[in-house]
Amino acid sequence: MKKLKYIAPILIAVACLGFQQAKADQVNYTLTNANDSGLGTGPYGTVNVNLTAPNMATITFTAASGYLFVDGGSVAVNVNSNAWTIGNFNSNGDPVFDAGVGNEDGFGSFNQKVSMQNSSNGASIISFVLTNISGIWLSAANVLAFNAQNWLVAAHIQIATGLTGFAAGPNGGQQVPDGGTTVMLLGAALGALGMARRYLFS
Repeated sequence: MKKLKYIAPILIAVACLGFQQAKADQVNYTLTNANDSGLGTGPYGTVNVNLTAPNMATITFTAASGYLFVDGGSVAVNVNSNAWTIGNFNSNGDPVFDAGVGNEDGFGSFNQKVSMQNSSNGASIISFVLTNISGIWLSAANVLAFNAQNWLVAAHIQIATGLTGFAAGPNGGQQVPDGGTTVMLLGAALGALGMARRYLFS
């Protein structure tokens, strides 16, 4: 009974760490490749995936300095789900809306595009919320999946001269981070098991 007294707090601590990690589970991707050399060498922007609940994620595109997201296919992701909803759109340029499935020139088809009417007032920040209605995501890194051409995210971008084109990233051959969640939880679990074993066999 005395040994159980020590084990219980350890298990509770591990559970709390797991809940905390779930609340703060985020991963970032970079738009590194463009379909037109006139757009510069990049990077062209970043994409933050914030898993706020097992079936809900906020996606935020932030353009790099000198770039804006514009027009049809302003931003696009390839969602790792059989069915989902999209909403809570935010843009600091023209309003954006659900544009369904479509191609981002040079980077293949993405199953979730977000568009604006034109390029008259581009945005440097666009965000929206995805809700998985066919299951859950185990981590922020699990929210998106590579499309047929091995890209996760893409955007229709514009530079100061008015030139527009498309950028995407990361490619399927690049390592995709998981935000450290897996390593931290595994370490905590192993540590807890070690302490539990110590008390049980002491």
